[in-house]
Amino acid sequence: MNRPYIFCHMITSIDGKIDGTHKSIPERGENAFDFYQIAFGENAYYQLDGWLSGRATSEAAFTKGKVPNTDKNAAPVPEGDFVAKTDATKYYVSIDSSGKLGWETNNVQYRDTSAHIIEVLSERATNEYKALLRRLNISYIVAGKDSLDYELLLEKLKNLFQIETLMLGGGGVLNWSFIQAGFCDELSMLIAPFADGSAETHALFQTKEGISEDIPVAFELEHVEKRENGAVWLRYKVKGKVE
Repeated sequence: MNRPYIFCHMITSIDGKIDGTHKSIPERGENAFDFYQIAFGENAYYQLDGWLSGRATSEAAFTKGKVPNTDKNAAPVPEGDFVAKTDATKYYVSIDSSGKLGWETNNVQYRDTSAHIIEVLSERATNEYKALLRRLNISYIVAGKDSLDYELLLEKLKNLFQIETLMLGGGGVLNWSFIQAGFCDELSMLIAPFADGSAETHALFQTKEGISEDIPVAFELEHVEKRENGAVWLRYKVKGKVE
């Protein structure tokens, strides 16, 4: 299929967690900046065109629980996708099947990186939510009836937005679902020197009923590098399911 090259790039604790109480310690901030430099910095290793996250990650990072300011009396919008006019050089792709995120602008700011938002909806998303996105000049694509159609999503990202290299940025359920579906080519892990031991916080990869399964996946080690502030950067090629 005609799709972008996809890599998953995440910062984790030593015990494999992507969130938790360890995020409050100063060392986490130092390593988070290194994580940013690898994918987004001036001399970044990756040359990405966009990065993709799930609804919960988008809400935690950007919309902060805001309710969409929709108009129940909005006029019917045209069928299909909406590609907004933008001069953006990067895209933030947000999986939001039902249309729940309360965006107020059409771009996100992550440190020094600005990106145009692309909402990924299913056919369950309402007309009023699509009308809101159009009013805000936020692009959206429809990929699936009730659940995400991975192939359709990736083909549209490449064909409509010319995204050649795409980063998976969490959470764990989204990361694992793409790997299980066979649509992740590479894993980049920055393992930072701290842990909190919690059994309740989210891991790098997680299954979710109806979305993915705990079928093992093999990886091939490509690179190991000691970084500043005590972190280790690992890169793996995704070999695929082991059944």
